[in-house]
Amino acid sequence: MEEEKKVISKLERCPECKSPNLICDYDTGEMVCGDCGFVLSEQMEDRGPEWRAFTEEEKTERRRVGMPITYTIHDKGLSTTLKPIHRDSFGKAIKPSALIEIKRLSKWQEKLKLGSSIERKLAQAMNELDRLSDKLKIPPQIKEEAAVIYRKALDKGLIRGRSIRAMVPACLFAACRDAGVLRTLKEIANASLVDKNAIVRCYTFLSRELNLQFLPPKAISCVSKIAEKIGISGKTQGRAIEIIQQVKKKGPAYLSGKDPRSIAAAALYFACLENNERIKGRFGLMRPVTQKEIADAAGLTEVTIRNRARDLEKILGIKIPK
Repeated sequence: MEEEKKVISKLERCPECKSPNLICDYDTGEMVCGDCGFVLSEQMEDRGPEWRAFTEEEKTERRRVGMPITYTIHDKGLSTTLKPIHRDSFGKAIKPSALIEIKRLSKWQEKLKLGSSIERKLAQAMNELDRLSDKLKIPPQIKEEAAVIYRKALDKGLIRGRSIRAMVPACLFAACRDAGVLRTLKEIANASLVDKNAIVRCYTFLSRELNLQFLPPKAISCVSKIAEKIGISGKTQGRAIEIIQQVKKKGPAYLSGKDPRSIAAAALYFACLENNERIKGRFGLMRPVTQKEIADAAGLTEVTIRNRARDLEKILGIKIPK
C-alpha cells in the first residue's frame, strides 16, 4: 500500500520542478509537465474507442452503447427493441421464414413492454409530451423536468380520474416556469388543443399537491421574446431594458402584481417611439412600429399597453414621444 501511495504522489506532481501542471497528450501517448516540459510517461493507455470517426453520422453508427437513461420514455430507454431487419450480423439476407418469425417476436416484444394499463398510459403521456415539446420548441432539459413532474404525480395517484391531455401541458407549463422559460398558458393550450381552463385547473392541482413553488417571470426576460416577433433592433431592446431597470429603482412596488408582459410591452413601445424604430412593411417600405403589433406580440390588448405606458410616465417623470 505504501508503494502504491508513492506512485500516485509522483504522478500528481512533476519530479523535476514539483509542479502539479501535468498535461496528458493522448495523440502521442505522453504525460508532460506544462511548466518545465519534462516527460513523465511515454506509453500511456488510450482509454478511447478503438475505432475512428470523422463525422457525427459515423460516430453514431459505430457507437456500441445505447442511449442514456431518460424519463421522457415510459421505460426510461432501458428495454430492448427488436427491429425487423432483412440481413443478419454477417450481412447475408435472411430467409423469408426467419423474417416472419422475427417480425412476430418484435410484435410480442412491443406488447410485453406495455403490459399493464399504467405503462400504456405513461407511454401515451410521454408521446404527448414529445409532440408538445417539438411543437413549442422546448429545450430537452425542460422536457426532462416535465416528465419527472408527471411521474411524481403518477406515483402519488394524482393522474387517476383526470385527462392525460390536460395533465401533460400542465406539467410542461410547470417545468417552463421553474426554469424561467417563457411559454404562456395560451401558447401551450393552442399547441395541446385542450381548453385553457382545464390546463389551469390541472396546474393548480399539481402545485397544491406536489408543493410546487415558482417565482413569477421577470419583465426584462419578456422584452426579447416580444421584440423578436416583430423584428425590433437590439438597440431599442436595450433601451427598453434600461427603462424597466429605472422603474425598479424608482418604484419597485409598482412591478408587484402587474403582468410582466405588460410592463415589457409598455417599455418596448416607449423605446420604439424614443428611438424612432422602423421595421419593414408592405412592399419592403420602412414604417414605424404600431401599438397593435406590440400588443399582438405580447398577447395583450392595446388598452393594457396604454395604461402601463401612462404609469411609466408618472414613475419616470417623462413623457412618451409622439
